[in-house]
Amino acid sequence: MAARAEIAREGIAQRLLSERGLDGTIPHHPYSKWRGAHWVLAALADLGYPPGDPSLIPLRDQVYDWLFDEKRLAGIPTINCRTRRCASQEGNALYATLALALEDERTPRLTEWLVGWQWPDGGWNCDKRLEARKSSFQETVIPARGLWAYGTRHGYEPALRAADRAAELLLSRRLLWRRRDGQLVSPDWAGHPDRIHFPIQFYDVLFALQVMAEMGRLGDPRCADALDLLESKRLSDGGFPVEIRNAETAARVTARGTYADWGPGGRTRANPLVSLAALGVMRAAQEAGRES
Repeated sequence: MAARAEIAREGIAQRLLSERGLDGTIPHHPYSKWRGAHWVLAALADLGYPPGDPSLIPLRDQVYDWLFDEKRLAGIPTINCRTRRCASQEGNALYATLALALEDERTPRLTEWLVGWQWPDGGWNCDKRLEARKSSFQETVIPARGLWAYGTRHGYEPALRAADRAAELLLSRRLLWRRRDGQLVSPDWAGHPDRIHFPIQFYDVLFALQVMAEMGRLGDPRCADALDLLESKRLSDGGFPVEIRNAETAARVTARGTYADWGPGGRTRANPLVSLAALGVMRAAQEAGRES
């Protein structure tokens, strides 16, 4: 508890929250990259910010008011019986709400949406092309994480089943490799999944394994290749690097900018936050029976 309280007082969290006004909100669209309330709450959840801080409620309301806007909801299409939705948005909101203890009466509805929008193969996708049949990895791992968190918190079986289906979709590809030819999956956006992206995570080897760890799936042999890949990135000092930095630290508002300093980048320098995440995965894998 003392360590988590320190997170709330230290530099990264304070800088993430530095744009709040007197009403507690951040004067950007909630999804503004990477300063909007959506991204700030997601980052605070990943940092281990202490739960139950009432000063974060205005940020939660910014995110929920955006997600629950009637005009926005009316514009979500269903084509060929598949809802075309960027479910990472609801998934991040759900996970952050739970991790930061900010639930309200809208949280169960968010969960029901994600369960109802799941595609037949177990994932989600926002692709509006008529011929789209397969889910997007980037739009699947985040809602799976949120649904698993909700299901375990409340014992809600539909959320747990949906998360399990999503995990099976990813595990059937050994997290990173296509089934038909064994080649690395190649997302349309978000970069190379075999490299560690930070601080924004959509789909890469580290984040996929973090979610599998949270879901208790690292003992599945289909995680082994991804674990080997992650372990191969360990540097001589024992840490792990940021291979693709996807947010620019800036002292002014910029596209995809952040006021927070997320530590060193580059493939030869260990980043403390990435190292903690990677070492946490390695420890969870050992506890699941993987030999060190």
